[in-house]
Amino acid sequence: MTSNQRVTVFGAYGHTGRFVVSELRQRGWTPVLSGRDPDKLNALGDVHPGLDLRPARVDDSASLERALAGSAAVINCAGPFARTSVPVIEAALRAEIPYLDVAAEIEAIADTFEQYANRACEAGIVIVPAMAFYGGLSDLLATAAMGDWTIADEICIAYALSSWKPTLGTRATSQVSRQRRSGQRIVFSNHRLQFRTDDAPIVNWTFPPPIGTQVVVGEFTTADSVTIPRHLRTHEIRTYITLNPLNLDDPDPSPPPATDKTGRSAQTFLVEVVARAGSEERRAVATGRDIYAFTAPLVVEAAQRVVNMRDKTAGVFAAGEIFDARDFLKSLCPAHLSIEIQGSYSIRDAARRNT
Repeated sequence: MTSNQRVTVFGAYGHTGRFVVSELRQRGWTPVLSGRDPDKLNALGDVHPGLDLRPARVDDSASLERALAGSAAVINCAGPFARTSVPVIEAALRAEIPYLDVAAEIEAIADTFEQYANRACEAGIVIVPAMAFYGGLSDLLATAAMGDWTIADEICIAYALSSWKPTLGTRATSQVSRQRRSGQRIVFSNHRLQFRTDDAPIVNWTFPPPIGTQVVVGEFTTADSVTIPRHLRTHEIRTYITLNPLNLDDPDPSPPPATDKTGRSAQTFLVEVVARAGSEERRAVATGRDIYAFTAPLVVEAAQRVVNMRDKTAGVFAAGEIFDARDFLKSLCPAHLSIEIQGSYSIRDAARRNT
């Protein structure tokens, strides 16, 4: 394990950033708190006395360099990532330290893979975008479900949320993504991302008990439709989310209400990933609580592993591409996650049918 236990958290005072700071401290790491608002940094510093506070702006490269100086890695929690990822990655390249983020913006993540693969290798650093609930988790689940398969006809990802109160960061990133694609939808079909202008389909998906059959929005494309094809071969990625809690335009700007001393909300989630090849299926299921709070142990575990593999690899990676998926998922159990991974079984004989 590295002797340098300092990790800069950019956007540390945001809703997810606060969970990341707490998770780092619980694991014995020393967060360096950074972001553009000095007043919010000072307020967070009052909650975590003794931590280094380093204000920084994405339009001020010198301030970003100061924020990253002496750290073993940087975790970017500040969206919209279309505006923050490039300057923070550039600062990480200059500092020669790993970069991770919790982006869910499809375009920003695709840009990271396209623009920085060669430069990350040249600098000898690891970049892991989308290491969050949307992106990192389903990528790991798909990798674990695939096992020794080298190709699948399709990978289906279904999200069941008991509720969803989007944070200000989620609202901002969703708005930026809609603007970048002029209101069009994105799907992964026929081995590539495609734009569509029609309404997303409304269908049924049968989740494991006790959730059962639910009405879902189809083609709810998230970061995993960028990360999964980086290392898993599949013709189609089909994504679904339960319809009832889906309200990203909720006018109430308050954050998800905390229901325990850690700040977690009462929201629960189930993610089911099904890989299909011919007449066979493989499946992985994960359950947990609070998608924003869960992102913290996910990205901190990733940061810890990336720092400890320094000088062993370099480049831009998806979660399941750089990590042992099953080992990574098990490391989050049972404190943050419950998982079930099933091997091959016949589609014809499967009890579940989704339409």
